[in-house]
Amino acid sequence: MPYLESLRVFVRVIELGSITAGGRDLRMSPAVASNRIKDLETRFGVRLLNRTTRKLVPTEVGRAFYESARRVIETLDEAEAVVSGFSGMPHGALRVTAPLGLGRRLISPLVPKFCEEYPGVEIRLRLSDRNVDIIADGIDLAFFLGEPQDSALKWRRIAECRRVLVATPEYLEKRGTPEKPDDLVKHNCLLLRYPRSPEYYWVLHTPEGPQKLLVHGHFDADDGDVLTDWALDGCGIANRPHYEVAEHIATGRLKLVLPECPPSPAQFGVLTPHRRLQDPKVRLFVDFIARESKRHLGA
Repeated sequence: MPYLESLRVFVRVIELGSITAGGRDLRMSPAVASNRIKDLETRFGVRLLNRTTRKLVPTEVGRAFYESARRVIETLDEAEAVVSGFSGMPHGALRVTAPLGLGRRLISPLVPKFCEEYPGVEIRLRLSDRNVDIIADGIDLAFFLGEPQDSALKWRRIAECRRVLVATPEYLEKRGTPEKPDDLVKHNCLLLRYPRSPEYYWVLHTPEGPQKLLVHGHFDADDGDVLTDWALDGCGIANRPHYEVAEHIATGRLKLVLPECPPSPAQFGVLTPHRRLQDPKVRLFVDFIARESKRHLGA
């Protein structure tokens, strides 16, 4: 077991680029992770990593060993998944990622309930509105809102997520209420933007069909909750998932803009590396999130 644990540490250190990140991912201190690497180097009598003050680079033998070690870990995980499928008692860690708003409101509240039903499974949830490299980061499941970009991954649609345009009554009184989609170009539109972000325009459903609008604003952010906060502060018009702003609409703090021409709904789905599809805990978690979140979304 110590040897297999050392292999896992080595693989994650290479994939994440540092001993600190690799150790953190496996819930161990940098010192323990470093000792695991040293154990491997002592065992084989070779240097696997070149360490500098700025970066960590695998040696030639380290790169070759990584490929073999990764296959060993994947094979072991697959074998454990087969046994779990027969035993009906899934166990092990699931690395899950999701956008901030989706993760906070839909995914994270359901994690404790899932782990209560399946106490042998550990959920390691990472939330970010930025794109992540699922394969390189060793992610098992990546929930998303929108359209999947990576065709090399398996994806499953869970539900359509209604989107709405919202602003405060004060903002609309000051700047005017848009009466048609083209009026949005005169407003401060609050956009979710980051490197390779898809949201540089909005698509609204009109009686004449979909209309694409190149909107702009004086400031943008890479966190959807920031956009909601700015909208609540009267800064502009935001395009948000309905479930994220429903409470503010109900209390009157936010008002629907162009309700007869809503934005295109977002696909709520999950991406999975093909090699993880046969793992029972992956299927169980996806089915659980799909079932429970649809109740929340009213889908």
